[in-house]
Amino acid sequence: MIYIYNCYGGTHTSVLAAAYHLNRLPRDRKPSKEEILNTYMFDKLLPQEHGKLIHHGKDDQGNDIFSVGRGNSKAVIPAITSSFQLLADKEELSEKVILSNTSPTVPLMMTIGGFCSRQLRLTSLGRVLLVLGAQQTYKNIIQVVEDTTRAGNTSSPKVKVLNNEGIKL
Repeated sequence: MIYIYNCYGGTHTSVLAAAYHLNRLPRDRKPSKEEILNTYMFDKLLPQEHGKLIHHGKDDQGNDIFSVGRGNSKAVIPAITSSFQLLADKEELSEKVILSNTSPTVPLMMTIGGFCSRQLRLTSLGRVLLVLGAQQTYKNIIQVVEDTTRAGNTSSPKVKVLNNEGIKL
């Protein structure tokens, strides 16, 4: 199976979701500042890297875990989805692909922090806000990961998109 977590920048909640999925962040407590800042690719991607699939590793079931940033594009996720669906239709896709939107987990503090860090280049201020936001929403991100893995284990379509709009901040 292939899991692809996506969000606006591809460098905050989607990266954290990938880390939770891979058990690189604790699920039983709020992650520390150091754990968040040391998460692979956290607050590192640039806007020109939107649409690029970032491989985070394989989970304990051997599934590949990716993240991707959508930016302002309404085409990135449909393009990825239709590419995989084309392969599935041609019977050239041997595994399921689950695309999961982590954007519903983003609190205002993370939005402001991401803007400060990535757009304004006020990295120190931005990262303080990003860490606080990540700590505030960690249970929501874990819920998305759990819902995503459940969908992967129970859904029948080869390619499935999860919007996760039911997540409440």
